Amino acid sequence: MKIGITCYPTYGGSGVVGTELGMELADRGHEVHFIGSSLPIRLRLPNHRITFHEVEVMNYPLFEYPPYDLALATKMAEVARSAGLDLLHVHYAIPHSVSAFLARSMLAPKRLPFITTLHGTDITLVGVNRSYWGITRFAIEQSDGITSISRDLQEKTLQEFEIRKTIEVIYNFVNCEKYRRVPDEKYRNSFAPAGEKLLVHLSNFRPVKRVTDVVEIFARVREKVPAKLLLIGDGPDCSAAEMLAQKRGVREHTFFLGKQDNVEETLSIADVLLLPSAMESFGLAALEAMACEVPPIASRVGGVPELITHGVDGFLAEAGDVRTMADYAIRLLENPTLHSEVARAARQTAMSRFCTSLIIPKYEDLYRRVLEQTG
Repeated sequence: MKIGITCYPTYGGSGVVGTELGMELADRGHEVHFIGSSLPIRLRLPNHRITFHEVEVMNYPLFEYPPYDLALATKMAEVARSAGLDLLHVHYAIPHSVSAFLARSMLAPKRLPFITTLHGTDITLVGVNRSYWGITRFAIEQSDGITSISRDLQEKTLQEFEIRKTIEVIYNFVNCEKYRRVPDEKYRNSFAPAGEKLLVHLSNFRPVKRVTDVVEIFARVREKVPAKLLLIGDGPDCSAAEMLAQKRGVREHTFFLGKQDNVEETLSIADVLLLPSAMESFGLAALEAMACEVPPIASRVGGVPELITHGVDGFLAEAGDVRTMADYAIRLLENPTLHSEVARAARQTAMSRFCTSLIIPKYEDLYRRVLEQTG
């Protein structure tokens, strides 16, 4: 199939999933065209089955805000014509679904079906805003196929927007061959030369990720266990995290690594992942860590309990309960037997439920069904 994919190019989960999906589809023989404002952060090129099409937005004094959604729709239609796309698959409803609808309308009477994958904040934060509620609902309803990354998000979307169409749950995924534990002692020793334990956090550092909670949990852990903290990613709360680390006396033990292309290398040397988010529709960072045998400690929010079984392959606590999360981390780090059991169970969960070999065929099946239904 010839598939157009649009996702945000940044470090958020929707961009990562959209990018990884495109690369997996290319590996399975499909022709993939990424359409967006810039090259997605995890997109690995060159690949003879992948083409990137940049959307250029005109800056004009009359426009207070450049109309990216219109430029995106125009580029979608252009690529669909020139490449003979079979369908569009857009990740994150706003504005990508709207742009896909416009592109489909521009190409009429030729039919260009589009699929929308809902990722979380496009529904729970942006979509519910009164400025966007109506257009979000319209774009979802106009989609030829709709998927959600968790049952929790599926239910919230159906309730909040009164969607009449079917929303299929297709969970996020991980490449279990790429994401696996391959310890690099030299790399680990560069952070923990005295054999300290390594805690890791991976996110886009938005307020919803509660990165300052990560620092607070780490400071409490260090009171009992010699440890270092690795922070992967970047975003608006980075400076707040750094200030708190300084205030709590753990700045010299905290490493801000910024955005990383190969996060599996850093996950492979970590002992525990911290994910204390206020809102998380799935928890992709936790899944990637689990595949690398890193037990996650996360908030019991959204779709996270659909991924992590408390006490088996990770631990869950209420959002904001830094004391309990720190206690779970200390318990894991002080008990090698328990840590080993949870780490193995985490890897098993990733392999048995969320590997690309299990999830990508579900998307391929959806594509075929949508193409058949739309003629």
